[in-house]
Amino acid sequence: MKHEDINSDFKFNLLKKDKSSNARLGKIFTQRGEVNTPVFMPTGTQATVKALVPERVRELGAEIILSNTYHLYLRPGHEIIRNIGGLHKFMNWDHPILTDSGGFQVYSLGALRKITEEGVMFQSHIDGSKHFISPEIAIEIQEALGSDIMMCFDECTPYPADFDYAKKSLDMTIRWARRCRSAKKNSNQALFGIVQGGVYTDLRKRGVEEITGIGFDGYALGGLSVGEPKEAMREIVEGTTPLLPEDKPRYLMGVGTPEDIVECVGYGIDMFDCVMPTRNARNGMLFTNEGKVVIKNARYRNDDSPLDSLCDCYTCKNYSRAYLRHLFVAKEILANVLNTIHNVRYYVNLMERIREAIKSDNYEAFKKTLNSELRTRN
Repeated sequence: MKHEDINSDFKFNLLKKDKSSNARLGKIFTQRGEVNTPVFMPTGTQATVKALVPERVRELGAEIILSNTYHLYLRPGHEIIRNIGGLHKFMNWDHPILTDSGGFQVYSLGALRKITEEGVMFQSHIDGSKHFISPEIAIEIQEALGSDIMMCFDECTPYPADFDYAKKSLDMTIRWARRCRSAKKNSNQALFGIVQGGVYTDLRKRGVEEITGIGFDGYALGGLSVGEPKEAMREIVEGTTPLLPEDKPRYLMGVGTPEDIVECVGYGIDMFDCVMPTRNARNGMLFTNEGKVVIKNARYRNDDSPLDSLCDCYTCKNYSRAYLRHLFVAKEILANVLNTIHNVRYYVNLMERIREAIKSDNYEAFKKTLNSELRTRN
C-alpha cells in the first residue's frame, strides 16, 4: 500500500532487503543531501554535537544529525534561530537535520509538567518559567528551525504503565498526530509520525494502523528505552516494525547500544539516535573493536598503544591510551574532544559495516559474529 507523501522534496528508496533477515538497505533524499540507511544520527540536542565542530562531525562520516525542539525553544529561542536564517546556518551544518518534537523531554520533566488534551504546560528546567507546547506549536517551532525532518508531538508513554493508561496515552498521541499533520505548512520539510503503545502488542498494532492511516513521510517507534526490560523492547520492535509501510523510513527513537542497534536493524529498522556515544565519551567510557575501555583505569597509565588498533579516527591514529587517560584524569577539555571523535566514529563505522553486510546478503552471519565479539569483549 502506498502512503501519501506530504513533502515533495523528501524521498526514500528501498534499495535492497537482506535474504537472511528483515534488514534493509535504503537511501533518504532531502534538499540538503542524501542519507544512507541504516543510519545512526549523532545527537546535537542544543545545535551542537557536544565537543565537536560540525566539520569534524561530517569528517567522521555522519550524514544527518538530530537536534531538539524543546531545548532550542527554551534557549536561544526558535524565533532567534529563524531570524538568523534557520538551524543549518545557525550551527554551520549544511546537511540534513532531524528535530525531535520535544515529547520525550517534556515526559522526562515528571512533576514539572501537566498534560491536557490541548497540549503540555511545563516549567523550564533552566529557570522554572512556565511554558506551553501544543501539537501546533511544536510544528511551528520546528518550521522556524527549518529542519529537514520534523517529528510529531507525542505523549511518550512511561514505563511501567498499565494497559488503560497506555491506551489513553496512545489515543492522545494519535489525536495530536492528526493536529500536527493539519498544522504543517512548509512543504520543504518532511514530517514523521510516532507510534506509541507501551509494551502492549495490541496497542502497538493499533498505533501503526492509526498513524499510518493519517499518512506521513516516515514512521517512528517511540516510548522505548524508557526503563522497560531489554527483552520487552526488542519484542515490541520485532513485532511492530514489519507492520510499518515498506516504502517509508522506519525510525527507532532513542536506541541505543551497539548490541540493540545490530539486533533492531535485523528487524527492519532504518534510523537510530542516542546520546550514548557522546555522553559516554565525556564520562570516559569508550567503545572499541576490542571491548569497552574505561579510560580512567590505572591499567592504561603506561599504555602506549592506540585506543583501538582497528579504528581509522583521528584520535586512534595520533594518541595513546596513556595520553587519553592523562587528559581525562587531569579534567582537560581535550579529553572530551578526542574521546567524542572516537566514539562517534565507532558508531558511524558500525553502520557502515552493517550496510556492507546487508549489501552482501550476509547480515544474519554478521550479527552473530558481532554479538559474539561484543559478549566476549564486554
